[in-house]
Amino acid sequence: MIKGIAMAIAAAAITAALPAAGAAQSTAPHKTLTAFASEAELAALLGAWIEEAKRRRDAHGRRVEAQAGFPGPAAPAAVAKEAEARMADALTNVQHTGVDEGGIVKAHGDHLVVLRRGRLFTVAVGGGRLAPVDAIDAFGPGVDPRGAWYDEMLIAGDTVVVIGFSYARGGTEIGLFRIARDGILAYKGTYHLRSNDYYSSRNYASRLVGTKLVFYSPLHLNPYAADPYASFPALRKWHAGASAAEFRRIAPATRIYRTDEPLDPMAGVALHSVSVCELDAPELECESTAVLAPAGRVFYVSPGSVFVWTTQWRRRPEHAAPVSAVFRIPLDGSAPSALKVSGSPIDQFSFLEGADGMLNVLLRASGRGEGMWAAEASPGDLALLRVPLASFSDGRDAAPADAYRALPRPHGHALQSRYVGDFLLYGAGTGWHRPQRTRESEVFAVDFARGATAHTLPLPHAVDRIEALGRDAVVIGSDGRNLHFTTVRLARLPVAAYRYTRPDVAQGETRSHGFFYQAEGSADGLIGLPVIGGRARGSRQLHETSAAVLYLRNQGLALTALGTLDARPAQARDGCRASCVDWYGNARPLFLRGRLFALLGYEIVEGALAAGGGGERIVETRRVNFAPAAPAVAQ
Repeated sequence: MIKGIAMAIAAAAITAALPAAGAAQSTAPHKTLTAFASEAELAALLGAWIEEAKRRRDAHGRRVEAQAGFPGPAAPAAVAKEAEARMADALTNVQHTGVDEGGIVKAHGDHLVVLRRGRLFTVAVGGGRLAPVDAIDAFGPGVDPRGAWYDEMLIAGDTVVVIGFSYARGGTEIGLFRIARDGILAYKGTYHLRSNDYYSSRNYASRLVGTKLVFYSPLHLNPYAADPYASFPALRKWHAGASAAEFRRIAPATRIYRTDEPLDPMAGVALHSVSVCELDAPELECESTAVLAPAGRVFYVSPGSVFVWTTQWRRRPEHAAPVSAVFRIPLDGSAPSALKVSGSPIDQFSFLEGADGMLNVLLRASGRGEGMWAAEASPGDLALLRVPLASFSDGRDAAPADAYRALPRPHGHALQSRYVGDFLLYGAGTGWHRPQRTRESEVFAVDFARGATAHTLPLPHAVDRIEALGRDAVVIGSDGRNLHFTTVRLARLPVAAYRYTRPDVAQGETRSHGFFYQAEGSADGLIGLPVIGGRARGSRQLHETSAAVLYLRNQGLALTALGTLDARPAQARDGCRASCVDWYGNARPLFLRGRLFALLGYEIVEGALAAGGGGERIVETRRVNFAPAAPAVAQ
């Protein structure tokens, strides 16, 4: 048992008899969390917290409040829902089939829809075309976009949903637009959901499951706030002159749950809320389910549930180990369940809800959650937690010690992981930093379904990305100057099968959506990945477009370079008013109906595969620039 995680398990002093994986007949928890019975019961708890806060303030003065580092009064959390987005899924490298993730480019009928720098654009691709059609602000008429970020988009039927966060208005902003068959966009309405800042260098804020738009938000409760209910999940429709009084609570006391774990509001407590919105209703309708727990978090969305992992650090040395819990919040609105656990996941890819009824989670003993850049430097020893979903309960049970399996630690600080088939692969690289000179590294392949044996595969490069190639995998990383693609055959004894090296380049996008694999059979397909100069920082994606999108052909895990579709110098001024930093990147490989494209900033470049002297290669056939006209310069 690894150090740190073992300490926390011993401190928990609670064990649960868990059924064997093969014995689990159902994934339903045997108990669920308890909700507040009434608004009066919830008010009594909040009132006690407020009184305690006043007592501490009187005893220690306002210095106590400053030292505690409480967040200000929380803002709005958001959610919405979606109908059919299978074509959008085809363009997005998602974690789960059927669970779409908010992104910067989607497909709708004969058009590509692109979200960039506070605007929506449509580009016609039907009938062999490639032409700009329409552009519109990604915020409503009369909305002041200053202090707001519009970074994610989903499409449900003929509704384009833009997900933003407004520091000025204090929460998640949901913009709804109608897209016609000819690609013309029209504004429908804007809604606000109370939420705290949800930004992460790795995770995405929104998901689309069937017709449900799903959001997770941790709403921090401030015991010093005059009105604690001002931090609760709520929704309003925006209009000119909209006021805070128009927010309508969407999480009544009977949908707010708790465990037996004592909570100290002075150390940080959050309402971990999952909001689900129906987009096909005449007006946006949302409901929230929330759990009271410590503020630290990582979340993961499976086809049926949102899993939220919370961690609280004890300040006193004798209680240095983190106290953690994992909550399972069903998307159908039924009661959540939970387990006491130890350690912390790194990001969404640390989780897998398996078809075998098991939850698998890669943990670090001292993980920091995934707020902003916290996942880029998650410290501590490693373990794999594997528990039956049926073992979740009312939060009083703990995952037993034998549910954790110690794993070797990789070299490097930015841990990357993926589940591919029955294997968990993980390794470490440089993340958003500048590539470092690397001659010796490794990726670990853990056969988690058959005993969690960790196979070590030596590499001459860092591990900056791990992706599935059908039933096998590819590990991508830099040696400090060159970019390597190592394919991995995931048999009973995993082996590195082939390595392709591209000189003097690095990844142009660190986000999971920057990569795409188009399968062309069980063992063949096409890989697309944006690239930049070999010594450029990963954070360059915030401000600059990738130099090109590189395409490779996979044939039985042997990789062949097809060439690149290259960017041209971008225009200097576009009149950007919001989201003027590309937080989710700006380049994507796109495969649509047998055609091959590259999104590179404000350009879409189309290519075709042609036979050349040395074999197959990609050639540019045309490109279109859909950038908005530069604003006139005053004389």
